[in-house]
Amino acid sequence: MEVKLWNDKREREMYENFSELYAIIKATEKLERAYIRDVITSSVYEIECQKLIAHFKTLSSTLKDTIPSIERFADTYKMDCPAAINRLVTSGVSATVEHRAAAASSMTSSAAAVAECTQNFITAMDSLKLNMIAVDQVHPLLSDLATSLNKLTFLPSDFLGKVKLKEWIARLSKMGAADELTEQQARQLHFDLESSYNSFMAALPNADSSKSDGNHGKGLGKAVRILKCNFIH
Repeated sequence: MEVKLWNDKREREMYENFSELYAIIKATEKLERAYIRDVITSSVYEIECQKLIAHFKTLSSTLKDTIPSIERFADTYKMDCPAAINRLVTSGVSATVEHRAAAASSMTSSAAAVAECTQNFITAMDSLKLNMIAVDQVHPLLSDLATSLNKLTFLPSDFLGKVKLKEWIARLSKMGAADELTEQQARQLHFDLESSYNSFMAALPNADSSKSDGNHGKGLGKAVRILKCNFIH
């Protein structure tokens, strides 16, 4: 005996859409697992994933009144497709696109942090040259520099600049705000800053080392070269 799931053309179309949505979710789950297991290449994965996402967006828009929650739809039909739900509903883009966006964001963040450190080094050294040697003038500059250095994860905790700055900040904290550095102290601080700056520039990723780091390294390496041209004097 044949059992009909629908009573009219409208209901038939609805169930066909349900079937299509079910197939898209299942296919996306299999695609995500294949990509994670390195069964398919990134390029093939991205093309197929974007197709599924496009079909999903079109279909889910059509069914928004009938199926207000895709998660509930998946639960109702016991689909157990967490990767597909994440890709289709939460993310909306392929994993490869997500990774490229994350890498670009990281590169931009790293380049900005390098620029900030470079500027803080130059500002601190120039201030000493202008005889700004009062504690309340020097301390904030060194604190800003220490903070910016700590943002760069590629610098070790025993990096020369970090060690020297910590020593100078501790020394200045014991002095009064109106106290001034002696000529010898100012000269030594400038020497320590210049030495730390040179070590800092030497520690930055360069064009050669960036080759092994992919596009992220190339982008940061380019930013570093620009900074060196702008700030070294």
